[in-house]
Amino acid sequence: MGTWKAPSAIERELYEAKTRSDWPAYFDTLARSWLFTPQSRAYQDAHPGFVRLQPLYFPQIRGNAYVVHTAGMLPAPVPDPVFEKVGLDWVAERFGTGNPAYLAVNPGTPCEAFLPASPADRAVWMYHWDRSTDHGLPQNTVHALHVGGPLHGPVAFGLACGAHLAVRNGDFWNALAYHGAGYTAQRERLRDSWGVTTREEWLRSTERLLAADMVSAVWEFTLRIRAALAKEFAGPVDIEHWRHTTEATLRASAERAAEPRITPEGVTVARPRSTAEIEGEIAGVQRVIGRIARYEQRFRADGILGEDRFVRSVEAWDYGRASQMARWGLGARFGTVEEAEDAVIRAGRVCRIAYRSWEDLSAGFILGRCLQFDEEEYGHWYTDMAATHQALMSDPGSPWLNLPWN
Repeated sequence: MGTWKAPSAIERELYEAKTRSDWPAYFDTLARSWLFTPQSRAYQDAHPGFVRLQPLYFPQIRGNAYVVHTAGMLPAPVPDPVFEKVGLDWVAERFGTGNPAYLAVNPGTPCEAFLPASPADRAVWMYHWDRSTDHGLPQNTVHALHVGGPLHGPVAFGLACGAHLAVRNGDFWNALAYHGAGYTAQRERLRDSWGVTTREEWLRSTERLLAADMVSAVWEFTLRIRAALAKEFAGPVDIEHWRHTTEATLRASAERAAEPRITPEGVTVARPRSTAEIEGEIAGVQRVIGRIARYEQRFRADGILGEDRFVRSVEAWDYGRASQMARWGLGARFGTVEEAEDAVIRAGRVCRIAYRSWEDLSAGFILGRCLQFDEEEYGHWYTDMAATHQALMSDPGSPWLNLPWN
């Protein structure tokens, strides 16, 4: 490859194919990869879901060409233009009479190509698209930017704390300058999954996640009782001991709440809780203990937890999502690169405080996700995360194997 270092495996494959004039291989890589085309933000805001190819003049071909970029060649997000994700099939179908005679792929880079776009040429593109079984980077696999993405330092560490979702979605784990699935898709994701439609809502959601304000207080209370017992008795905690201590703590708390309190404003009249309410709370927490214990048993069987290890906290479920929320908001143009970087660094800091290792963080993240979504079905909410955990703990390029915890 000479002195040029490709940003990702996509561009490396394109460059190598171009260098040996292996155009079938070039088209195969192009067909497997999502392509991104620049768009006017004002147009996309007014016409969500519609994408236009805009011709640009290139002196190399003495004419116009439509332009697409592969994911590793995208510039850092700015307010305008934005980029939309398309496939090679979509591009092939957009050429017609009066359109440019070429498609420019990654112009201005060593892996660039100006592809003739006659009907016969586009039929070749479609052939390669149709025979490609997967499009985009494989999910549950570690992908990295080797140029344009941090591999060391606090930003890389913070991004690695959210690597579960990046690996699950087939994203570059270290792409801070994030475009994701394209401008419109990123906005739709935040709207549909998070109810985020404005910059203010994105900022508020990010801060809540960084404060672990979305994770259930009941789950965290329950786990902290056990962690305190483990510290006090210097070892594993029997589940019945955990249950008994948790119940005693809840009852003592209810009794304290029933006592009058003296405040600067005077005596506060207590409002005792009903027996049914207290018993219901205790029964609910006991169910949570049972669920946690069963998940941990499965975690140990699948290599997520070591023998006699336990989950200390599920705050990682919020912190990991905070790291990703920072990128998602940047892709949706709700924030700047600087704001996203700050949030990612903060996510890394709070993870270092709450956890002792990547394995520790991973178990907390996965348990939080399962408690929220899985309902002990051990379906894709669990199996996807188990696969990402194994990838992050074994892939030589994984940040968890290359970034020290302390």
